[in-house]
Amino acid sequence: MGTSGSAVAFAALTVIIAMVGLSVVGIPFLTAMGLAGAGGVAVAALVALTLLPALLGFAGERLRPKPKKAAVNGDQAASDDHGVRGGHGGQAQPKQTLGARWVRVVTRVPALTVVLVAAGLLVVAWPARDLQLALPDNGSAAKSTTQRETYDTITTEFGPGLNGPLLLLMDTGGAKASSAQELTGQLNTVRQDLSTIEGVALASAAQQLNPDYAMLTVVPTTSSGDEATSDLVKALRDKESSIRSGTGISYQITGQTAVNVDVSQKLSDSLLTFATVVVGLCLLILLVVFRSLVVPVKATVGFLLSVAASFGAVVAVFQWGWAADFIGVTKTGPVVSFLPIILMAVLFGLTMDYEVFVVSSIHEEYAHSGDARRAVLRGSPLAFRVVTAAALIMVAVFAGFVTMEDAIVKPIAFALAFGVLVDAFLIRMTFVPAVLMWVGQGGWWLPRWLQKVLPNVDIEGRDLPKPELATQP
Repeated sequence: MGTSGSAVAFAALTVIIAMVGLSVVGIPFLTAMGLAGAGGVAVAALVALTLLPALLGFAGERLRPKPKKAAVNGDQAASDDHGVRGGHGGQAQPKQTLGARWVRVVTRVPALTVVLVAAGLLVVAWPARDLQLALPDNGSAAKSTTQRETYDTITTEFGPGLNGPLLLLMDTGGAKASSAQELTGQLNTVRQDLSTIEGVALASAAQQLNPDYAMLTVVPTTSSGDEATSDLVKALRDKESSIRSGTGISYQITGQTAVNVDVSQKLSDSLLTFATVVVGLCLLILLVVFRSLVVPVKATVGFLLSVAASFGAVVAVFQWGWAADFIGVTKTGPVVSFLPIILMAVLFGLTMDYEVFVVSSIHEEYAHSGDARRAVLRGSPLAFRVVTAAALIMVAVFAGFVTMEDAIVKPIAFALAFGVLVDAFLIRMTFVPAVLMWVGQGGWWLPRWLQKVLPNVDIEGRDLPKPELATQP
């Protein structure tokens, strides 16, 4: 509990921060999702830190593994749990597990490993330049569904814009008209002005709802998810001021298409704020926990590489159509607009978990030995099995949702599965050990003034009493 328990507590805290950070966006359903997710993580962490140790306490000595058979060499019997003897001075060396062999390979020339991983992920991320965001409509539904058949029929017979018309609510209370007939003429003039805007296929005659309000429908030439439709909504809003000054009639735009455009824009505008708040707070946590400048910076760079690669993969599959048939993508085009926020929140929480597990194992070895190279070689493999199991579980969960035909769920699930796979195996189990091996002792450097300001958190249990070791024969 003094070692693993502390790592679990801080890993859970990073996930909770990432989930609660969704409330920064200001969209109610994302806030609800974030708070619910944070609550679930908090409960899971409390169970792991309270109920699990209590159950282990009931089990007691029955948890102790059965002793292995004595080795042929008598002096080797006591070393089974610590490694195989060898190396300098007869010291116990770590067993050559797959993780240990992998660390030795990727840290042999650490600078080369760092460059290759970063360059490879940047190549995968290259398509992200073309990322287009929108909320899906019935055109993204499965081809066998009635809503998709209806959408395709309307598009073929009447044009794509009729699937997502824009509704303009006209405020006629301040109209410069002295009679109902004159007001009708002014509304017709407004309709004609709106019809001249690029991207308008049709502007219907206004319907008077009551003496103060009328409704006018504008049909775009493009579908609701098309970027040109977003430009049309902006052009219509820009036109409102000139129409109001000329006729006294003002209007506001509504309808599902306009709502989708506004939500997408709000998500895009809040992305930087969200990233700054969440990443900033978690960087502070990593700085406090590991008392290092390199560790939090490295963690952030690795996270950004994973996110960028995920965006690139999403664009290649869901917009460019690469391997689209393999995972059942029925229509290529813009992806759901809240994918970046969801991806960054969930992926950041998971990747910081993996970061804490790997780096805490390395830091624990460094705290006891003071040898940065030895800490990477011995500490990294200790966390690899945990990270591998955790990552494969999450990839399996997310991949299960990729099989759904829902246009909202599929790209988000794909992005998360790809992001976790990349981050766990290329960043946390390859990039991180290589960076720490490359910088050596500098990986644990912290300015003196920061050492005095930051609290000293013992996450690895450095100050715990050392267990008594059996006397070697």
